Amino acid sequence: MSRFASTVDFYERFRAPYPAAFFEKVATALDITPAKSLIDLGTGPGLIALGFAPYAGAITAVDPEPAMLALARQASVRASRPITFVEGTAESLPADLDPFDFVAIGRALHWMDPAPTRTVLDRLVAPGGAIAICASSTAKDGRNTWVEAYDALRVRWGHAKPDCSSKIDLPAFFAGTRFAVSEKIVVLTEQTIPAEDLVQRILSFSSTSPAILGDRVDAVLEEARGVLTPFSEDGRITETVESTATIIR
Repeated sequence: MSRFASTVDFYERFRAPYPAAFFEKVATALDITPAKSLIDLGTGPGLIALGFAPYAGAITAVDPEPAMLALARQASVRASRPITFVEGTAESLPADLDPFDFVAIGRALHWMDPAPTRTVLDRLVAPGGAIAICASSTAKDGRNTWVEAYDALRVRWGHAKPDCSSKIDLPAFFAGTRFAVSEKIVVLTEQTIPAEDLVQRILSFSSTSPAILGDRVDAVLEEARGVLTPFSEDGRITETVESTATIIR
């Protein structure tokens, strides 16, 4: 079983969303148009590929987890957005694949082997193209008063610290390549959601997936409900979501 196989039922429904305003802002900054092509590496349930679909032309989405790709395919059909799906990793893409104007990577770069990934990106990005390293998560700027206790619970029960993708030193990652960090786009949005959605979100992370937790799932979820109850009103919690795109040119 792959790392995310048991999170499939929870990832699309409960992870912090990428709002429409995020895709609009990134597409405008990068001049993503129907004449441009885009590939989304580590697409998962297709959130980023579908988010950019109204702006880009040909879109390819890649992921090694078959169940995630099945969700992404269903979502693309519902949205009437044609996307080419490829099961595999970035490193396994054929060497003769035509380059793309844009490469998107969301919540996935930290799972990729740096050296071969740099080699792949060098041939995937067309001249003048760009890479967008995307993330969307609960803002850690003090607006979400519940997040410290929530993250502490995840760390205590899980096998890794949360939000490790944000710890990657991107200038160091791309050192010695033709790429360099250009800018960072940040979009803050607010949503009020059932507290139970945040409880179930715990199962969308690889470190606290159902496969990792096993027979501890019910205990973790029950503790999460207790942690979140003091911060909820009528069973709902307000969350400020920070969506970011670090642009590499």
